[in-house]
Amino acid sequence: MTQAVPFTIAETYALQNALGKLVAEGAGPGGVVICGTAAGDRNVLSDGVVSPFTGPGAPDEATVYDIASLTKVTATWPLVGRAVHAGLMDLDAPVRDFLPPVDDQLPGARATVRQLLSHTSGLRVSTRLDLYDLTEEPLHELICREPLENLPGTHRYINRGFILLGLALAHVHQQPLDRLAAALWTELGMHATAYGPLAQSPRVAPTERSGDHDRLWGAVHDKNAAIMGGVAGHAGAFAPAADLATYAEHLLAGDRTQLAGWLRTSLAPQAEIEPGLRRGLAWALASGDTVAYHHGFTGTSLYLAPVTGRYVVILTNAVHNGASRTRIAPLRECALKTLSTS
Repeated sequence: MTQAVPFTIAETYALQNALGKLVAEGAGPGGVVICGTAAGDRNVLSDGVVSPFTGPGAPDEATVYDIASLTKVTATWPLVGRAVHAGLMDLDAPVRDFLPPVDDQLPGARATVRQLLSHTSGLRVSTRLDLYDLTEEPLHELICREPLENLPGTHRYINRGFILLGLALAHVHQQPLDRLAAALWTELGMHATAYGPLAQSPRVAPTERSGDHDRLWGAVHDKNAAIMGGVAGHAGAFAPAADLATYAEHLLAGDRTQLAGWLRTSLAPQAEIEPGLRRGLAWALASGDTVAYHHGFTGTSLYLAPVTGRYVVILTNAVHNGASRTRIAPLRECALKTLSTS
């Protein structure tokens, strides 16, 4: 493993300042950032409150947030890596091989595991599982039956692919996805990470407000994950920043673990997202593919720089204040710039 590069005072200050500005401008009630290294060094930054209504205290590394699409890279992606390593799945085999019986001529059934991980399957972009409410057909069959919207190989960010992967994982293991994820998280020492719903408490950050009270608190924000009972391959997990820091340290552990080896495999570019930004297996790749990252819609992010052994965790409930969620961009840009220039 490369010698980890500690964060400088100036870098830490820049991240703290960006987080403080986010809160001051009303982009969310509060948030937590951890910038750390594979060696275990952690700088915990915090600003604002958990919620102005039900959690007036300051958030810290133990405050639990709905991490939204970070579920893709903290649950589905590592579990697929383990299944591939164990011979239960094959990156270049069609997903139909790992699902309950399905017509192998259905368009989506022919997408490979690699294509689903890299968002190049051509599946329908709009998730809209509510459109299936009046049918009793299995979800995997309904998704696979939809006509493709793009030729396979074209990059378009799609939740449906990770939903299928979550269903495939449950099938090949004959266990529910949340049980598989819980076992993984326990093994990694991520003891406060879980699929919802969670009991409402001051340690859990509410995700949405309605007027002067918290409307969504401890229940998954993503509507399609909610339709699936809160457990899905694309969203549904809740975690504190401390657990995501622990996870990042495992990922940056060089060649010592299967998980770190899976990250190295996943950093091989699979498709171009836009000039200067490519997609690996699940992760977006920036700065000449030296930084891997993923975002969550609720206002969360995880950045990794394997060469320098550094990472940045961002947890906020930026959707709490509605459209101001877009104001989290400067904090994310600061995190990427910090890891890109070291």
